[in-house]
Amino acid sequence: MTSDFEVRYAASPREVMKMNTQELRDEFLVQNLFREDKISYVYSHYDRYIIAGASPVKEKVILKTIDPLKAEYFLERRELGVINIGGSGSVSVDGTIYNLAHKEGLYVGQGNKDVIFSSDSNDHPAKFYINSTPAHKAYPSKKIGLDDLEVIELGAPETANARTLRKYIVNSVVDVCQLQMGMTTLKPGSSWNTLPAHVHDRRMEAYFYFEVAEDQAVCHFMGQTNETRHIWMASEEAVISPPWSIHSGSGTSSYSFIWGMAGENLDYGDMDVCDINKLR
Repeated sequence: MTSDFEVRYAASPREVMKMNTQELRDEFLVQNLFREDKISYVYSHYDRYIIAGASPVKEKVILKTIDPLKAEYFLERRELGVINIGGSGSVSVDGTIYNLAHKEGLYVGQGNKDVIFSSDSNDHPAKFYINSTPAHKAYPSKKIGLDDLEVIELGAPETANARTLRKYIVNSVVDVCQLQMGMTTLKPGSSWNTLPAHVHDRRMEAYFYFEVAEDQAVCHFMGQTNETRHIWMASEEAVISPPWSIHSGSGTSSYSFIWGMAGENLDYGDMDVCDINKLR
């Protein structure tokens, strides 16, 4: 079992305005998260957020510390969230086994030393999508089953953004320091997510798109409201969204995405909404 990590530094709006397509993708797009029998990490300097993918197929994979953390073990000063987008599997946290079926989640608190990911079947392995943030307090680990989610219906067919938002790791579901995670699924016939566009300067965000057909794509929009950019994305790719950037997307077919956040607050009402007809 091996692990790979990559470091992404923070970029200002002024820098991003000058980027070409490839530079934009290199800066914000996260690809190849699921590599057989590995954990792949991207460490972002936006709120020290980590995006990772654990893909146990032939053997278990172990969550290990990476050099940027300067820590004895990964969760020494961090918390993490997991959502399984593959076949059934399990996560062992300091000897306690949490079985995760498809689309079930897990919160793991600060201070846990031994975290091990396993699949129930080599033929249909689990795929554990992981987000992690710094933590100031050790909260208990908790499985989040499908019946535990906070579910909200948003949007409308008339604006092509009817969707179901499912909150997994939020303070109304589980005790947590700053990490927030959830999943949004588009209704049939809808393609737009997260409209109207908005920014929240006290939080960064990461989007992970999946369930996108192989010959289809999602166009993710980012940037300042008066200076937007776009990144075309395939299934099982993530994108880093800075605090100063909008985060919205539209797919050429149906899709789902997992959103994760970090920052100094847990208030969903602090966003600055931009009128759609004023986007540039």
